Amino acid sequence: MTPDNRPADQSRTDRAGLVIAAIMAAFSIGMAWSTYNAGGTAAYAPVGPKTVPFIVAGGLFILSIWTAFEAFRGDFPKREPQNLSPMLWIIGGLAVQMLLIKSVGFSIATGLLFAATARGFGRDKFWFTIPVGIVFSFVIWFIFAKGLQLSLPAGPLERLF
Repeated sequence: MTPDNRPADQSRTDRAGLVIAAIMAAFSIGMAWSTYNAGGTAAYAPVGPKTVPFIVAGGLFILSIWTAFEAFRGDFPKREPQNLSPMLWIIGGLAVQMLLIKSVGFSIATGLLFAATARGFGRDKFWFTIPVGIVFSFVIWFIFAKGLQLSLPAGPLERLF
């Protein structure tokens, strides 16, 4: 037995942590490569549109190394069992919103997303969450469309105003 009460033959390496570290490193390398190959920087300015993406890519790469180090040491806390149902409700709500936003408009599509997300968090009453979500979404649409003059997809509800 090891000092942390694990059998001596059990590997402490956290494979999921290593996968996360590899994904983070790939994103950071991709971001740096894309930024390097992007045009549009002025030669006379030391800080331009490429500076911040390089800083973010560098920080992400450092975090990926740190994550890999922690994964090799096995220092991540024990994970709780995953409950797939809430994730499926939220992802399904996003899919429904993306499919319906052009045809039914922002308010109704986002109201359905609100209801699906509420269901994912344990609220079962669709008869309540769908209208509340539509009202909240309409208020957001009204602020953006009328107050800020920004264009959001309009459906039958939005066309009334």
